[in-house]
Amino acid sequence: MERFTISLDDKLAGDFDRLVGRLRYASRSEALRDILRARIEEERAAAGESEHCVAALTYVYKHHQRQLVERIAGLQHEHHDLVVSAMHMHIDHDHCMETVMLRGHTEEVRRFADAITAIRGVRHGRLHSVSVEPTAPHRHAHGAAHRHLKPRS
Repeated sequence: MERFTISLDDKLAGDFDRLVGRLRYASRSEALRDILRARIEEERAAAGESEHCVAALTYVYKHHQRQLVERIAGLQHEHHDLVVSAMHMHIDHDHCMETVMLRGHTEEVRRFADAITAIRGVRHGRLHSVSVEPTAPHRHAHGAAHRHLKPRS
């Protein structure tokens, strides 16, 4: 592990310490590592450097809006290669929240998320993705060969 020192003005250091405390990080280092990982992920995404990702798409929608549920389900079925699972929650009599776990090529995942969140009646959509790299294939004792996805940062 590499160590380095940074200098912060008193106000920024105080703000950072309050953030560390509020988010209950064990140390400044842990907080800074998370901030750096998030910023690096943003840059990878902006630069198109993230070929594969795992992601969670969360959105809220009006349950009773005409054909909305069917349209959402239809898009999920059309992209069954990306959709790993979906969790559904009833918020009230009219609104539901879903979180869809995704895995695949980053651009395909983004296009799917954009298609879902652009549907009329879908609100509060947000995609959280993490860049991953496929590992080299390997075999277990039972003989099945497979790859894993390893987070890039």
